[in-house]
This record gives sequence, C-alpha cells and structure tokens, in this order.
Amino acid sequence: MKKGEINEGIVSYVDFPDKGIIFLSDDERKVVLKGGIEGQKVRYRVGRRRNDRYEARIEEVLEKAPTETREPACKNYGLCGGCSYHTLPYEEQLKLKSSQVKKMLDRVISSEYEYEEILGSPTEWETRNKMEYAFGDSYKGGPMSLGLHKRGHFHDILFTDDCKIVNDDFNRILRCVFEHFNEAEISFYNKAMHRGYLRHLLVRRASKTGEILVALETSSDFITKAEKTAMEMDSLKEFLASPNAVYEKGEQSEEEKDILAEMVEKLKKVSLEGEITGIIHLVNDEVSDDVKAERQEILFGRDYINEELLGLKFKITTFSFFQTNSLGAEVLYSKVREYVGNNEGNVVYDLYSGTGTIGQIISPVAKKVIGIEIVEEAVTSANENAKLNGLTNTEFLAGDVFKVLDEVKEKPDFIILDPPRDGVSPKALKRVLSYGVRDIVYIACKPTSLVRDIPEFEKAGYRVKKVCLCDMFPETLHVECIALIQRAKS
Repeated sequence: MKKGEINEGIVSYVDFPDKGIIFLSDDERKVVLKGGIEGQKVRYRVGRRRNDRYEARIEEVLEKAPTETREPACKNYGLCGGCSYHTLPYEEQLKLKSSQVKKMLDRVISSEYEYEEILGSPTEWETRNKMEYAFGDSYKGGPMSLGLHKRGHFHDILFTDDCKIVNDDFNRILRCVFEHFNEAEISFYNKAMHRGYLRHLLVRRASKTGEILVALETSSDFITKAEKTAMEMDSLKEFLASPNAVYEKGEQSEEEKDILAEMVEKLKKVSLEGEITGIIHLVNDEVSDDVKAERQEILFGRDYINEELLGLKFKITTFSFFQTNSLGAEVLYSKVREYVGNNEGNVVYDLYSGTGTIGQIISPVAKKVIGIEIVEEAVTSANENAKLNGLTNTEFLAGDVFKVLDEVKEKPDFIILDPPRDGVSPKALKRVLSYGVRDIVYIACKPTSLVRDIPEFEKAGYRVKKVCLCDMFPETLHVECIALIQRAKS
C-alpha cells in the first residue's frame, strides 16, 4: 500500500491506548489505526509504513461494531478528541479497558499476580470537575470559537456547549463567556503570529459542594475595536508591523477593565445548579499553549473552591492537581487505602502528592506521611488542607522528587507513587528502589507508564502482587491503574 491510499477493513481488536488493529489478507502485515472499536468496518487513509505494519487514520466508519448499541450523546462526538466510546454501553467500556490493560501487564509481569475486577465510576456522565477550553478559529481563517480542539487538529476549535461528561453548569458558563466576547468583537490569540487577547477559559466545579471557579486566561495584547477594524482593512501581516500593533505588557486600558467587569456581571446572572465563588483573570504572554499565569487578578470572590472526599475537606486553587472525577476519586483512594493497609509506626512517602489527597487519606494509618510535589501552589494547598482537616502527622515539600529526596532525613517504610502521565523519571525510580522498602503502591493514570517501569521493579527484586483498575474517565480511552508491588523475600 502507498501513502495516502484509501482502503477498507474491519477492526480485529484494539490495543491500549486507542489503537485499532486491522490484519491484511496475508496475516503478516497489519494496519494500526488511531481509534476504532473492535468489529467496526472503517475506511482508512494509509500513512507511513514501519516494518510489518502501516499507520493509518480513520476517514469514515462504514458499519458499527455489534457492541455499539447507543447513539452519541452530544453533537460533537466523533469530531471532538475528548470522548471515544459514547456508542458503547458502559459495561462494554469497562470490559474493553480491562482486557486491554491486562494484555499489556501479562506481557511484562513474570510472576503470578492477582488481577482484580475493574471498578467503574459511580456516575457515567457529568464526571469531570475541571475543563480547559481554548479560544481559536472554528476552522482555519474562520470566526472565533470557544471549546475543545477538533480531533487531530491544532488550530480548529469546536464549540462544545452541550458536553455530557461535565455538569451543564460548564456549558452555560462557556456559552456566556463566548457570547460576551464575540459580541464585543474582542480578538483571540493567533498562535502563528503570537498576537491577540483571548487564550483559554478554565472552569473548576466541586462535585460535592457545587462551588465553581472560573479563570479567564488572556495575553496582555488587548486589541481595541479600532485596532480590529484596522486589521480587517489591512492585511494581518501589515497591521502587526504597524505602530498601532505596539502594546505595553502590564498596562490595562479602561476599555479592557470594562469588558472584564461586564463579563463578571453576566456570569453572576447565569442560572446555575452550583454557585460561582470566584472569577479570576490570568495574564500569560508566553508562546507555549499551556494555561499559565505570569500574573493574576481576582475579579470576583476568591481564588479557590472547596471539595470533600471521604470525609476530608480540600481547598483547590486554579493550578492545583486534583483528580478530575471527584466521586471516582473516592473509589480510587479507598482501594489505595486498602492496598496500603495498616502502617501505624511507619513513615510513608507520598511522591508526586499534588494537593495531598492520598497522603491525608492514609495519614490515620501511618506514623508520618511525607509528600513531595513539584508544583509549589499545590504543596501550599496540601499543607493548608492538612491543617484544615486537623492532621498533625503530614508534611508536604515542594520540588522535584529526585532532588528533594536527598533533603529528607526520615527514611520511608512504605512508598506511594502517583506520578503524572509520563510516569516516574528513571533517576527518581532508581532512588525509590534504593530504599528497599517492602511495599510500594504505584498509581498510574497512564497504564503504559506502569508497564514500562515493571521490569525495573523486577530487576530490583520486587514482584507485582495485585492490580486493580479504576475507571475515572468514562466515555474516554483512559483508565487509572493501581498496583501493589512487594519486595521478594531473600
């Protein structure tokens, strides 16, 4: 097959994460698709060839799989990169994820282990408590949109105002903010020119308390209506080279202040199930597309929300790491607590601790919990949360795990690892293994990271004893994986 060629085939199975496999007629070569569900008949476009396989992308689903018995829940399903499994009943989603991950684990785990059943989310829909929406073109050169990226596209933004994996409060807030700035004809950030004002809208909503935090991220480049007219009259390139394009970072015009104040008043009038307790303006002039704040201003209320998990209270700020499915997090942390068991009299390391949720939940069964997290704001929240919950045996430190471990005098008896998606860095993993603790609990939001690290554990004399999956992300290809890893007796 040649690059760009269009062919048809039936998806034989799906490898994690979201890799549909089609076998060609000679059974020696296969096509690896981005996406797909076992049993689907698809039309695909051939990409590059690698040894005995072709990489391809799905152009069209010609026939549904037998397991696809539901209709999509929103207008953007298939176009949006957020969800993959709307058409599968939830039980089928759980079976699919469980079989995919176990297949990977069985390839690398050399000894017998207990594979527990996958634990589903308490609710299938409206699970996410945080969303980051982007401002941008609805299509290249098109009008402004606000929402999520179109699958496989860096620039095109879908207007996702009927998303079903969030509470409808998110959709109403998105719609209000978009209509306000669209009517005011405010520019959005051009990623090629690095000019324009509107960048992202971040919304956090606590599932238990209903408190909502809204954060608008912009650049300093507030373009007035007069400047926007000049951009339309001249070419964008000519305008950007003109004196009118000059702006001073840190200066805020009266027009900008008025536009933001009007947004606040409109948001306060939106009918919501929850309650907006804070609206923040984040200013970010960096080129990278991440949501950041070189400076921030509270436009209304406060800069955090309160959430509750397993009887504990947590303060969540704009950039705090917190599990995106609050009710699912209770299931996940209950299983972690079960794996940790009773460690009274022991020092427990909670590495990559975020806002300290796990460390605080297991603190009653430990002598002391020491958490390490690289995001300083999250560490501040963790220590505040521990104080809020009346905990006196926890300590959370800021910095890179590998570097901070050198500074901690108390050695661990038990280690909990909850790294970001890329997993534990090789240097940090080597240091963790050097402690020689008997038990380690590894929580992987990306199971492939755990699969990558298991051989290193086994080389160091450890064996996987138990594995359990927790589905924190219904409708998507993602799943959380917990492993209890024990040091083998000499």
